[in-house]
Amino acid sequence: MSGTAQIGVTGLAVMGRNLARNFARNGFAVALHNRTASKTHALVEEFGEEGVFVPADTAREFVAALERPRRLVIMVKAGDPTDAVIQEFAPLLEEGDVIIDGGNAHFADTRRREKELRERGIHFVGVGISGGEEGALHGPSIMPGGSKESYASLGPLLERIAAKAPDGTPTVAHIGPDGAGHFVKMVHNGIEYADMQLIAEAYHLLRAVAGYSPAKIAETFRTWNTGRLDSYLIEITAEVLAHTDAETGKPFVDVVVDQAEQKGTGRWTVQIALDLGVPVSGIAEAVFARSLSGHAALRDVSRTLPGPAATALSEEEAARFADQVEQALYASKIVSYTQGFHQIQAGSEEYGWDIDLGSVAAIWRAGCIIRAAFLDRIRGAYDAQRDLPSLLADKQFAEEIGAAQDDWREVIATAVRQGVPTPGFAAALSYYDALRAERLPAALTQGQRDFFGAHTYRRTDREGSFHTLWGGDRTEVSG
Repeated sequence: MSGTAQIGVTGLAVMGRNLARNFARNGFAVALHNRTASKTHALVEEFGEEGVFVPADTAREFVAALERPRRLVIMVKAGDPTDAVIQEFAPLLEEGDVIIDGGNAHFADTRRREKELRERGIHFVGVGISGGEEGALHGPSIMPGGSKESYASLGPLLERIAAKAPDGTPTVAHIGPDGAGHFVKMVHNGIEYADMQLIAEAYHLLRAVAGYSPAKIAETFRTWNTGRLDSYLIEITAEVLAHTDAETGKPFVDVVVDQAEQKGTGRWTVQIALDLGVPVSGIAEAVFARSLSGHAALRDVSRTLPGPAATALSEEEAARFADQVEQALYASKIVSYTQGFHQIQAGSEEYGWDIDLGSVAAIWRAGCIIRAAFLDRIRGAYDAQRDLPSLLADKQFAEEIGAAQDDWREVIATAVRQGVPTPGFAAALSYYDALRAERLPAALTQGQRDFFGAHTYRRTDREGSFHTLWGGDRTEVSG
């Protein structure tokens, strides 16, 4: 069946297998390849009735099965394994063919690969895919980078397999050149880290301060999911909290070791934010919270440190506190998305990508892990003002966060009094307060830097840079 497949997938672990099935279910003939040929044939044997699959045992057979221009999706581990697959297949391809990397690659690697293959006349597309294995099968949110020409070839296929937003539009759009797609996916994952941390803090407060059981908190989250916090993560949080461990009869959350793991994309988000000079304090605190949870020995030797005595709340007080936590959670989530979109905006400017932030919000409305009802409003804010400097500059979001701030502050104050750690909530509020402050203590910081390092400073009343002769007569000179 030479040259009959419209798309090919190499790397048939869970994500690759499900993506191949998604293409086939949507009417595309799919060439299949895996380093271990038995996986290729097992997929055809188990799911062959779902569509047209063209199995190939070798790289040459796989390439030969693809129609021109060839579209080849790589679904292997990021890093060296991806480079190895590219080196295996690129010599077999021709000018105009497209290699698609659907893994969680670092955007800098994607930029390098795109440049190298472009020089050989081959399109390279780094595609961010969110939604996990279920999304890959039933419809993910898809964030492709690469050239406009490559999207013209690949876009119609991706639009068919993508999740559909509530208004029916597919959750995929051309993000921008070279590494733009993987950059946006990286930030998506950073926001995901922050979102999960904030939800965990809300759970912790409801349990440690309000005295709610996991089952009661599950009910609370289900209620929240019917309102402005409507999202996939709130939905699954309720399911996890309502689950009972079959072996012990205890709440499932109580038999899970409290050490959160991570695969690295959250760290990348923070590292790149530092390089860009963009404050993503909420995402950073989420990354550090996972890191701290994993330092078991450090936590063990610290458990005897003194802390405040817990104060029990009445049923009425607990219900009021739960409402305040909802306000704090919503306000903090707005800040997390604000920071994430600011980072995308900065990356777009740094690398010349011209990313449409409204389009990014639109494709996150379904399929991805951070899908949430209020993303439609974020899309509307950026559609109305493409150069919106911050989500907090949008009138509606500013009003909502302003209305929530009293309860937000009270929740954090209560957490401090009760000794419950809320790094995400606190970082979000500090960011909000720093943005709205008339003056920041950074003026003092600049004075200190000038004193010990002659780093100069700028004045509020005239242009230019200046230095004070701190070790002399303290006169001021031009920098």
